[in-house]
Amino acid sequence: MSGQSELPFQKAPGVRLTDAQRLDWLRLIRSDNIGPRTFRALINRYGGAGAALEALPALVRETIGARKIRIADRDVCLRELETAQRAGARFVALGEPDYPQALRAIDSPPPLVAVKGHGDVVLKPMIAVVGSRNASAAGLTLTERLTHDFAGQNYVIVSGLARGIDQKAHRAALKTGTIAVLAGGLDRIYPSEHRGLAEEICEHGALISEMPFGWEPRGRDFPRRNRIVSGLALATVVIEAARRSGSLITARFANEQGREVFAVPGSPLDPRAEGTNDLLRQGATFCTRAEDVLEALALIRDPGDVPTQSAQEDEPSGPAQVPLWDETDLFGVVEVPASMEGMELDEASAPAPEPLHPAADRSGRPTVEVLEELLGSAPVAVDDLVRASTIPARDVQAALLDLELEGRIVRHGGALVSLLPRTSR
Repeated sequence: MSGQSELPFQKAPGVRLTDAQRLDWLRLIRSDNIGPRTFRALINRYGGAGAALEALPALVRETIGARKIRIADRDVCLRELETAQRAGARFVALGEPDYPQALRAIDSPPPLVAVKGHGDVVLKPMIAVVGSRNASAAGLTLTERLTHDFAGQNYVIVSGLARGIDQKAHRAALKTGTIAVLAGGLDRIYPSEHRGLAEEICEHGALISEMPFGWEPRGRDFPRRNRIVSGLALATVVIEAARRSGSLITARFANEQGREVFAVPGSPLDPRAEGTNDLLRQGATFCTRAEDVLEALALIRDPGDVPTQSAQEDEPSGPAQVPLWDETDLFGVVEVPASMEGMELDEASAPAPEPLHPAADRSGRPTVEVLEELLGSAPVAVDDLVRASTIPARDVQAALLDLELEGRIVRHGGALVSLLPRTSR
């Protein structure tokens, strides 16, 4: 390790990684089965990415039931850094002064994000505008109107570069500043017809991704992207969303991150309004004009004042901790659950993910059935469900997502969930 100390996860802005440390950070987060939570635990335990990389082989051997860890090749990561530089992009580390402040406040923020475009735009207050790919004309008109009004109050617009509402929001904010979060690498614009739009965005805004250069987006990468879209913003506005829309995942993340969620009401006869109307029934704030959002954000205009989750991770303190290898992907869900097939994960032509086989506990019962039995009207922690069910965390998370999409559970703050009675469906 370099003599300069690395960035702790709660450090005042102003400290930057050295080039050697940035390479170590990239190697650690690109290593197999290392996600943001595991990355944070390793950094806190060993004091730096370099030391963590050196300790990993022995740590895995000593940990019963640990998953296999393949440490990312140094030369491969060095080439990725060089590729980013040639593309006009750079990697910004969590804790550095140009890391987005609001994103820093979420649970398990990406340790490194690749940014291309104007770096100062990521430090400004943002509003996320998301919605259906198959947007109506009225929805697109409202998107443009709201976006112009938000931009007029010096908010940067963030979205996911998808067709429909996302595309309209980006285009309406091209001159004032917009950020597109990608599900793949910065050199893998998706959908491909938005490459020109991506270039225009970089003129006054930025592209952001946590994925490696050269990474083609998969179905399960879109929810990962959505949690960054909501994490960057002080508020998320959902304009149109079918009941199985990926925009609802963005809204769910925003709610879990302690951010404001707004939904535009629509006709009960229009399937594109089913998701937004459901959000309103679940407690989202009514939005028909920009003032509905702007007035609510007036007290938290500074991204540094954004509310954080009430539940905080416990920092590891030694080798006697619970094994770190529960996290094979950000949410413990390696594949997209079968119930997510056909969702608007942005593009109908996206590579089709392989569905999960229904997970089961040791008795052979499906995980969903086990969780329905364990859950009740009183909120319970997800970690408690994992322990009580003795089912792997990744399978519990997948089953909870199935139940959520079926409208069977309610998510509360602090990673708590409760079951809705069937009679209330």
